[in-house]
Amino acid sequence: MMAAPIIEARAVSKWYPRRAGVLRRQVGAIRAVDRMNVSLGAGQTLGLVGESGCGKTTLAKLLVRLLEASEGEVFVHGQPFASLRGPRLLAARRAIQFIFQDPLNSLNPRLTVEETLAEPLVIHRLARGEARRSRIRELLVAVQLPPSYRSRLPRELSGGERQRVGIARALATEPEALICDEPIASLDVSVGAQIIELLRTLAHRRRTALLFISHDLGAVASLCDRIAVMKDGRLVEFGPTEELLSRPAHSYTELLIRSASLDLEFVPP
Repeated sequence: MMAAPIIEARAVSKWYPRRAGVLRRQVGAIRAVDRMNVSLGAGQTLGLVGESGCGKTTLAKLLVRLLEASEGEVFVHGQPFASLRGPRLLAARRAIQFIFQDPLNSLNPRLTVEETLAEPLVIHRLARGEARRSRIRELLVAVQLPPSYRSRLPRELSGGERQRVGIARALATEPEALICDEPIASLDVSVGAQIIELLRTLAHRRRTALLFISHDLGAVASLCDRIAVMKDGRLVEFGPTEELLSRPAHSYTELLIRSASLDLEFVPP
């Protein structure tokens, strides 16, 4: 029997009421995510692409329970995420970590790098004293930052350095899966390429599952072994990267490929 995926969404939907009139009565609903199915197993890298506003970030937040689903359910190791409580919920949150799009606003401006990386270690009771300090040094080395950066505040870091701190914070709990919500959208092309390479290395060395969300199909193609294409809250195409980019079945996928200047006869790196 195959092991259960680390995280799985089954027919998950998120809708918001649409209101009109002076009394703002509900006249309908906007489906930001409409019956999406997503699963991630150990070592898998899945890219989720689509235009801005198609529901990618909403889906990401549903997977980590930053939002609650209107319909459907999210499972962690086969257990309904919404039903978990106490230690089991804490264990699930430790296993699934989130990398935010904005590396500045996702960090507390009052906390040093060391304090930021210490937070998940304290919350999950993973290390104390010298063991905690040693773990923080290991995390900084893992994301290619000098240990001397531990005393710096977010305003003293570049955009790429702040995103590396965000990745280190996500790695602090030794997660089984990372949900990466447009982690290179606000970065220069060269810095973004470095972050992509860092994520690839982490996924291969640690067997960490990655959901990489982006509107940049080129970045997704360079990192992910599977791609899911999302439009208007729905999944319109899904498949292995080489197959999907070489033989797109949906006109919207073909449009994304052409707008990204990717050759339809795709050859993976």
